[in-house]
Amino acid sequence: MPYQIVVSDSKVIDIESGQTAFSDIDATLTTTTASAPDELIADARGADALIVDASTQVTERVLESLESLRVVGRSGIGVDNVDLQAADERGIAAVNVPDYCLDEVSAHALGMLLSCARKLPQLDREVKNGGWDWSVSRPIHRIQGQTVGIVGFGKIGRSFAQKLRGFEVDVLVYDPYVLATDLSGFDVTRVSFDRLLSDSDFVSVHTPLTDETRRMFDTEAFDAMRDDAILVNTARGPIVEEDALAAALETGAIAGVGLDVRETEPPSEEPLVAFDNVVLSPHAGFYSEEARKELTRTVSEDVAHVLQGEEPQNPVELTGRWT
Repeated sequence: MPYQIVVSDSKVIDIESGQTAFSDIDATLTTTTASAPDELIADARGADALIVDASTQVTERVLESLESLRVVGRSGIGVDNVDLQAADERGIAAVNVPDYCLDEVSAHALGMLLSCARKLPQLDREVKNGGWDWSVSRPIHRIQGQTVGIVGFGKIGRSFAQKLRGFEVDVLVYDPYVLATDLSGFDVTRVSFDRLLSDSDFVSVHTPLTDETRRMFDTEAFDAMRDDAILVNTARGPIVEEDALAAALETGAIAGVGLDVRETEPPSEEPLVAFDNVVLSPHAGFYSEEARKELTRTVSEDVAHVLQGEEPQNPVELTGRWT
């Protein structure tokens, strides 16, 4: 009897590549748009494997209900939508793609940082509205010599740090889980969260979403930041408390923000669009055609390994590290 594999990631997963990865085993691949637990349970009954994106909630009830489930493949890095403890207790393997979109997300973060710093949206609107006044963007300050704070120094944070080379900036890092070896080869300084907030001209967020990082950027954090600082978040939306962010922008507590991710996706209300100093994108930092194909191949191969009783290449382990 063929393995039943259910995919709930039409945005990212390249089905053709996935079918190629499963060509060596007897498997039936079906897709679903379900993301809520009840819908997922209904659509994935009898599944031996799930391949899910960030929006699909693989809760304890889902894992309990899908009695034949052997493996959950997360088509990405973050696993905050999968109850790993419940999976481990039931002997269900979880795999992810830890090297996925490192270049894409770090490049997106840098692009947002530069767009905010050089106020490109304001200048773009000026020209498109028929104007030619460079001074609409005043004041702009030189990036060289400024300080960039990186919150979370996992693989994407390190890729972002590498991209900063050549800009001649000082780089601060806050990550309570990094080791000295993680910092080796990077020209960065490890600091406390409070110091990173107070000393950084730019803050770029690269942590996973955990109980520890949820609403990490709240009113207190924005009050601790410089009033000329710019925040960039390409990690997870709920790390930033958006009501507090809107208030900080309204009062001038910070100078601007670039957001690729939001507390609610898509946002039901959009107060942030009223601010000229906000750059927004629709959770697109992960995307490139190359990354999409690599992602599908990697997660599909690992799911196939588990189904055949083999060890996966990228098992997700219960750990507090911000990898």
